[in-house]
Amino acid sequence: MWDLDRAFRSTVDALLESEKLRQRGIEFQIVTLNVDTSTPSGELIYTVMAAFAQFERQNLIKRTREGMAAARRRGKHIGRPYKLDSRDVAHAHAKIHAGKSTIMGMARELGCSRSTLSHAFQRFGLSL
Repeated sequence: MWDLDRAFRSTVDALLESEKLRQRGIEFQIVTLNVDTSTPSGELIYTVMAAFAQFERQNLIKRTREGMAAARRRGKHIGRPYKLDSRDVAHAHAKIHAGKSTIMGMARELGCSRSTLSHAFQRFGLSL
């Protein structure tokens, strides 16, 4: 095993999985730490390292959420890029309001779904 914080979601999960293996007669080694779980000291180190791995995972999640919140406060878009840019949306809105097309027709023309186009109108504060 290489990294406990990658292998298990929590300390309890790590301990339960190692116990399941032990019941099947399987012991394992953590190569990067030179820990052998077949010994009492190895089992202790494994337990402590599982706790540290859970702690690190929780810190990583916290820092990620804080970073995303800070980016949102700066006005950054978090997530998948938008399918339609402001030019596409303005063009579609103008054609629909001039009666030259429908929302379904413009969605087809722009290569997106009707809901994607509707959400884009909302994002730019445009009414249908």
